[in-house]
Amino acid sequence: MRVLKLERSAKLIAELARRGAADTARVEPVVRKIVSEVRRGGDRALRRHAARLDGLNAREAMYVSSEEMKAAWDTTSGEFKEALKAAAKNIRRFCQWQMPRSWSRAAGDGIRLGQLISPLDSVGCYVPGGRYPLPSTVLMTVIPAQVAGVPRIVVVTPKPVRETLAAAHFLGVKEVCRIGGAQAIGALAYGTETMDAVAKIVGPGNIYVTTAKKLVAFDCGIDMLAGPTEAVIVSDRGNPKFIAADLVAQAEHDPETLVIFLTTSAGLAKAVDKEVESQAAKNPIAKSSLAKRGLIFIARDMGQAMEAANQLAAEHLTVDEELLESVTSAGSVFVGDYSAQSFGDYGSGPNHVLPTGGLARVRGGLSVMDYLKVITVQQVSRNGARSLAPIAAMMADAEGLVAHASSVRARCGDA
Repeated sequence: MRVLKLERSAKLIAELARRGAADTARVEPVVRKIVSEVRRGGDRALRRHAARLDGLNAREAMYVSSEEMKAAWDTTSGEFKEALKAAAKNIRRFCQWQMPRSWSRAAGDGIRLGQLISPLDSVGCYVPGGRYPLPSTVLMTVIPAQVAGVPRIVVVTPKPVRETLAAAHFLGVKEVCRIGGAQAIGALAYGTETMDAVAKIVGPGNIYVTTAKKLVAFDCGIDMLAGPTEAVIVSDRGNPKFIAADLVAQAEHDPETLVIFLTTSAGLAKAVDKEVESQAAKNPIAKSSLAKRGLIFIARDMGQAMEAANQLAAEHLTVDEELLESVTSAGSVFVGDYSAQSFGDYGSGPNHVLPTGGLARVRGGLSVMDYLKVITVQQVSRNGARSLAPIAAMMADAEGLVAHASSVRARCGDA
């Protein structure tokens, strides 16, 4: 990892803060072609691309049968099942804590205001199956949908491994399709003869998946555009072994992972750098990303370090306990030595589908709220109309909207 003085690195921090979620331009032409062909050609085009890109056999069904999912569950180790159950319990509880409520309140004589909380009618959950298949993503994308009350949940995943199918079976998912990439996003967004379109697509994926989500976003809801994993740690007294372990753990996701350590201690910086080198020695992906995008910044003070961390708005952020209230932008925050970032990846409770590329400046991670609609409600009586009419009519007149003003005055006998 490169070790730099933070006060001399303002330009580099600014460049990193402008990194963006993903460079989709280079793959957009091929992705646009795939999505367009699936939209026009339906199942036939979907199968053609799935055979070429996902290795789907000509005789293989696109949908995974309930029998196959049950067989995956039955043949999965007992230890994995117990871990899955425990993680699911934690994630479900956290989603239940997050769940907003409908409400209605009096707002004056004859005026009642409120909100209704309503689930989306359907959601497509993308579960990666590439370099590292992620059965944990089944939990992270499906459980919030279930807590929200979404009636139809579709999981798409290329070349699903046994553990992914076991997780889907455990959660009771009825629709699991063994397709991935841009073709899966096109099918979810526009539907085919055998797959109805969904209201929203959630879940992480590679550059092709992200680009496809970007292209369909005006026709189908999406959660966010994902880019390479990011980890920032800010500490002046943490355990160097623990800090290095988190940096290496996130670095092994992708050769483009961004990993940064901010500290005021030159001694701790040196110790972490040494630990990172040792722990990544036999992990080629982590070693590559750390060499390419691994940085250690030595700050003047912790205020300067936190200012840089908030500017970076990283996907994962670890801080010492006394720094928590200084956090303004991060996907998910981990506090203190023992809050391993990997706990969040698997089942402490909060979601592991998190904003990257600086998107944490405007939103947090995937949550139960992503599967809900907040619908506002207004109920006005005759008395309420009389009190609101002068305000509304005056505003409508100022905007030159005559019919708006008339609709208000008509209710007060002034039309």
